[in-house]
Amino acid sequence: MKAARIVIMAKAPIAGFCKTRLIPALGEHGAAALAHRMLLRAVHFALAARLGTVELCVTPGPQYFDWTTLDLPQGLVCTDQGEGDLGARMGRVARRVTQGGEAILLMGTDCPTLETHLLQRAEAALQDHDASLVPATDGGYVLLGLNHFDATLFDAMPWSTAAVAAETRQRVAQLGWLLCELLALHDIDEPQDLAWLPADLQTGSPASLPLPTPS
Repeated sequence: MKAARIVIMAKAPIAGFCKTRLIPALGEHGAAALAHRMLLRAVHFALAARLGTVELCVTPGPQYFDWTTLDLPQGLVCTDQGEGDLGARMGRVARRVTQGGEAILLMGTDCPTLETHLLQRAEAALQDHDASLVPATDGGYVLLGLNHFDATLFDAMPWSTAAVAAETRQRVAQLGWLLCELLALHDIDEPQDLAWLPADLQTGSPASLPLPTPS
């Protein structure tokens, strides 16, 4: 059975840098504090799944932001997302992991209900499928699991639109791959999405976070 690596694509919870669409509702510091809490929650669920290595693929990279200030648990591998659009950054890590002999579960930190049992289901699906997908209710996706790499799943994708999940399904089908799709979940991106925020994330003091070192 092929080992699976969970890769969390993470943006540093810096005021004014992350969750900018939530700023009208929460303010810069409130949006950053929520992003911090969602990051910690995503890491907790990923580690609790006990599927293999959990990699935090970050932006800005460790040379520009001190990720050790965020009270992250032990046991994470930290890598730099590097340059390019989201597709280029996700594609690089997907290629590296799958060509290294592991399956990959690519996820972000914006879906607080992507819990441990769902990660385990997405990984189990890869035992007899080429890919697994957890769509988002806004038309994107919150997780993509892959046994193999193909650049068409990441190149020229209409990121941040309602077409991403449908386009991904179509491209997987064009490859002749077998896809397992799980139920759609809610991302927390816009002020109206806060209605779906779990109660344990609705409180908490805004984190006092350092600014990244200018490049």
